[in-house]
Amino acid sequence: MTASEPWTVGVLIVDDDPLVRAGLVMMLGGAPDIRVVAQAGDGTQVLPLVDRHAPDVVLMDIRMPVMDGLAATEVLRARPGAPEVIVLTTFDADDHVLRALRAGAAGFLLKDTPPDEIVTAVRQVARGYPVLSPVVTRRLIARVADSGHDRRRTRAGDRLALLNAREREVAVALGQGRSNAEIGAVLHLSVPTVKTHVSGILTKLGLNNRVQIALLVHDAGLLDDQE
Repeated sequence: MTASEPWTVGVLIVDDDPLVRAGLVMMLGGAPDIRVVAQAGDGTQVLPLVDRHAPDVVLMDIRMPVMDGLAATEVLRARPGAPEVIVLTTFDADDHVLRALRAGAAGFLLKDTPPDEIVTAVRQVARGYPVLSPVVTRRLIARVADSGHDRRRTRAGDRLALLNAREREVAVALGQGRSNAEIGAVLHLSVPTVKTHVSGILTKLGLNNRVQIALLVHDAGLLDDQE
């Protein structure tokens, strides 16, 4: 691609249903700035296809034979420079979706999401923005039974202790679902300063994205008095 050519988002579609894959190819094919670089019917094919085609975004079904989308997401997102992952599911209150988000997926989409919203989500994730707000994530968490609540709270609290006071304030604001501009207004910071703090938080905690920060804040119980 030369400097004069427009940037296109490369997408890898992973779903064991050929009809679903065909539908997604058709949806995305109408967008001039998106191209489907490859398709896979099982999670075991993801890493080889990512290495071969270097997609920007992976649309990943959760339930697949042999290697499901959850395991594939965890393996993929553990690699440096991994593409963003959008989880596809038929359920909006699925504990598997939460595990995918904790592993670094940028968000999730229901399979009956309108085509234009899927296209918008792919563009958004390719530019580094999650496709669900932390508020939606909190609502999802609240609907899923969690037997390891106390252990996770302690672990999350220990990790957040690595942050300084200002970073902790920014992290809590992210957990509340605030945008960079809203965080800046509440904490009296410029947007570039907020972005710097978010980057610092991600680096200190070894996280991939803002959704993971929001999940950690929720796990630590810092939002309990606001729900």
